[in-house]
Amino acid sequence: MAKITVRKLDHNRREITTYPGEVLKRSEREIVLRTIWDQEPLDLGFIVLEPGDRWLEYYFSDRWYNIFRVQTKDDRLKGWYCNVARPAQISADAVSAEDLALDLWIAPDGTTQVLDEDEFAALPLSPEDRAAAQKALNELQTLVARQLSTQAKPPADG
Repeated sequence: MAKITVRKLDHNRREITTYPGEVLKRSEREIVLRTIWDQEPLDLGFIVLEPGDRWLEYYFSDRWYNIFRVQTKDDRLKGWYCNVARPAQISADAVSAEDLALDLWIAPDGTTQVLDEDEFAALPLSPEDRAAAQKALNELQTLVARQLSTQAKPPADG
């Protein structure tokens, strides 16, 4: 599989971290990567990221968010972490995403938690960027609600 470099940037395009990924799928406006958490355990309060955790990372060049499916090394789902971010810059050998602090966590049972609202509120963003970010969060919440309502429906009689 093709390798790619993931660059997480802050709202001013300063690099926060860089790590490798494997390309699983690529289209004109989307890329899906597999990455492995290779850092020390990190307790976020709602999840502990552990060495060997496997991530599927979805980046979009036309959406103001990216989505990470987080699972253990034995494939147990930990949840979905969604970053509100400017549309990703996707090139042949790198993906860059400008994180705007606002996040959505989705637990395996479907409960959600909006994260870092204070940090987002403190960012010096233009009114247009702030509105686009809030719209992205609303879109993510709608996607989750739609998915949960679909799962809650009984199977159709055949």
